[in-house]
Amino acid sequence: MARGASAKASGGSLPWLGLALIVLILDQFTKMLILGYYRLGDGTVVTSFFNIVRAQNTGAAFSFLAAASGWQRWLFTGIGVAAALLIVWLLRSHAGQKLFSFALAFILGGAVGNVVDRLHHGYVVDFLDFHWHGVHFPAFNLADSAITVGAACLILDELLRVRRSR
Repeated sequence: MARGASAKASGGSLPWLGLALIVLILDQFTKMLILGYYRLGDGTVVTSFFNIVRAQNTGAAFSFLAAASGWQRWLFTGIGVAAALLIVWLLRSHAGQKLFSFALAFILGGAVGNVVDRLHHGYVVDFLDFHWHGVHFPAFNLADSAITVGAACLILDELLRVRRSR
């Protein structure tokens, strides 16, 4: 990539970084509401399949390593910081690829949201509780949702890229 193209790409990354910031702000705002209005374990039934609850997760997705002795906080924080740095670099390099950059922005906002929780609280605040016939999916938050949407968009982007190359 030529020097001018690199500068243009980095300026083009600002809207994607702004989108990541919006995801981060919404995530932290909703978590602040949960922490302010609910005690650990409290919940509100919203529908027959959805509750708002206050939960905390010291592990990763699906509470992976949640029962470990505390070292996982720093492992997952480090992974989140490393992922955020890689994503910022990718956004600067590929800002013109809209779906790819959209996906990365959502993943970045979600990853930073959960890193902020780990640094501030020592755990991630979860509050979205979906269930069906008495079986509860692990509680999650907006950051987790953004990461999931971003990952799905990355898969879609790759499928579209493969399709175009045929």
